[in-house]
Amino acid sequence: MINVLNRLPSFIKSRLNKSRSVALVLSSGGARGLAHIGVIEELLKNNYEIKSIAGTSMGAVIGGIYAAGKLQEFKEWACSVDKVKLLRLVDFTFSSQGFIRGDRVLNEIKKMVGHIHIEDLEIPYVAVATDIKEQVEVVFREGDLYEAIRSSMAIPTVFTPNIVDGKELVDGGILNPLPMDLVKRTPGDLLVVVNVNHNGPLPKPIMKKIAKKEKNGWFGSNGSGKTKDKKLGYFDLLMRSFDLTQDRLSDLIIEKHQPDILINISRESSGSFEFYRTKELIEIGKEAFAKRVIKKH
Repeated sequence: MINVLNRLPSFIKSRLNKSRSVALVLSSGGARGLAHIGVIEELLKNNYEIKSIAGTSMGAVIGGIYAAGKLQEFKEWACSVDKVKLLRLVDFTFSSQGFIRGDRVLNEIKKMVGHIHIEDLEIPYVAVATDIKEQVEVVFREGDLYEAIRSSMAIPTVFTPNIVDGKELVDGGILNPLPMDLVKRTPGDLLVVVNVNHNGPLPKPIMKKIAKKEKNGWFGSNGSGKTKDKKLGYFDLLMRSFDLTQDRLSDLIIEKHQPDILINISRESSGSFEFYRTKELIEIGKEAFAKRVIKKH
């Protein structure tokens, strides 16, 4: 891919070449969260210094792996996942609390991050989960990084809850899909927010690429694409409902906290479980960053 920033006027590039501190917030959004990798890579390439990070669900996964210094390793593994490998990674269960344990995927993450504690990371990190019984937000600022990630990404009825200190923890996106209020701030930093649940159209070049790809997966449309011509299946209904809730909550959070730079990525970019599209989603993240920088500067 040609670096879009190379086409920017010199006065814009000179501004971008000045190092700036960033407090980074990464939203929930399933497989769309792989676009966070592209945004992080572009931030670093353009001399932004990520001083702190907060994330929910897939945002907590990518943010935590970055904070642990394992983003490149995770990227290489994720890019190796095709449809066949993804199917092998799905470990179904007959539990009434969720039909996927997630152990096979989570074991890969555990291998990367090990037993590191959040307080030992190079930068401040926050992950958000939901205590489903008490109906309250649970914030991880310390403790085992893997447990924080596992708790934050447990989509209700899909993944089984994570039990921590007797609490049944599920996806943080239920209450706080965009934890702008929790990221650690430092004087003079920029609050950069990446929202992959944006209810907006895809850029035309991306629409053309997606139109050429098969949209259906193992669970209806994997919660993605336009399904006006057919009835929504169980999984479609579940994920669309979840996406809609996160979208509305995200809008309210953004309106309240007003980020310095908001990078929106359409929720039509991919389905929640299209993890075999890692390379494409990373490029979507890079394009979204470049587009926002052009508008902002």
